[in-house]
Amino acid sequence: MHTTIDQFIAGIPKAELHLHIEGTFEPELMFEIAHRNQLKLKYATVQELKAAYQFNNLQEFLDIYYSGANVLMEEQDFYDLTWAYLQKIHSQKVVHTEIFFDPQTHTLRGVPFNKVISGIHRALKDGENILGISSKLIVSILRHLSEEAAFETLEQALKYKDWISAVGLDSSEKGHPPSKFERVFEKARKEGLLVVAHAGEEGPPEYVWEALDILKVSRIDHGNRSLEDAQLVEELVRRKMPLTVCPLSNLQLKVVQELTSHPILEMLEKGMVATVNSDDPAYFGGYINENYLALAQALNLSKEQITQLAKNSFQASFLEEDEKLRMIERVDDYFQENNI
Repeated sequence: MHTTIDQFIAGIPKAELHLHIEGTFEPELMFEIAHRNQLKLKYATVQELKAAYQFNNLQEFLDIYYSGANVLMEEQDFYDLTWAYLQKIHSQKVVHTEIFFDPQTHTLRGVPFNKVISGIHRALKDGENILGISSKLIVSILRHLSEEAAFETLEQALKYKDWISAVGLDSSEKGHPPSKFERVFEKARKEGLLVVAHAGEEGPPEYVWEALDILKVSRIDHGNRSLEDAQLVEELVRRKMPLTVCPLSNLQLKVVQELTSHPILEMLEKGMVATVNSDDPAYFGGYINENYLALAQALNLSKEQITQLAKNSFQASFLEEDEKLRMIERVDDYFQENNI
């Protein structure tokens, strides 16, 4: 039986490494939770809310993203949000996910840290037990807030160290270089946590250098603008430093004007460890398979290239080495069976 590219993408085992759980908040669930918590949304209908998802840049998206997150109040809300995402990716053959959450988005509104993390953690455990999806949790620092606020969040997170694998850095990139959080990330590393950072999405290549040399990250989230600096590209290749690339997000936020000019193939050709992810799929028009499909159509990806991207997703993950190898073997087996 001939396997089309669409079918090949649908069935290939994959990991997702760049996913903001608040960014999976589908309008239907948002209205449901708002109603449950007796809160009124700014939009009258699901259609009206969806129509607002037209963004010219990162900040316009963040404004609507934070207002949507405002209806999340109780532990059950965070459970329902995470569980909906896990069910979705289960249908898309994601077998491992590493999820960001933004505690400050909630604690600033008076929602206790423990309610947020407990709901997410409980859903992730169910995801493992019921759906067979392994996961890691990454607590993200909002870079537009102060270093002091970041330290406060880190202190809260450390009480749940058994549930958390890494600390990340997200939100408005311009004007908020990674170096602003040097001491926070140093403390996180001393506590035994891995660190990652959004860099080189809207910010310059210098921010990627800072993430590498000052924060000492294990992964770069986005990293598109690294390609502007040949020396940086060499360094990323030398370090085998993964990039968690988000194609539909890049298109929606005008990081690229067209997917036909998306740099992911250039990254692969240069030997960079690029991966495909959905970032904030409820807002950007697709989960992980939609991202693979859109790339495949725009860049005419081969099954070999799709397989490389899927293997990279496991190689770049925070799974143990033996688990990574097992998953990569699964991808290779899938390729052998379906490369017809």
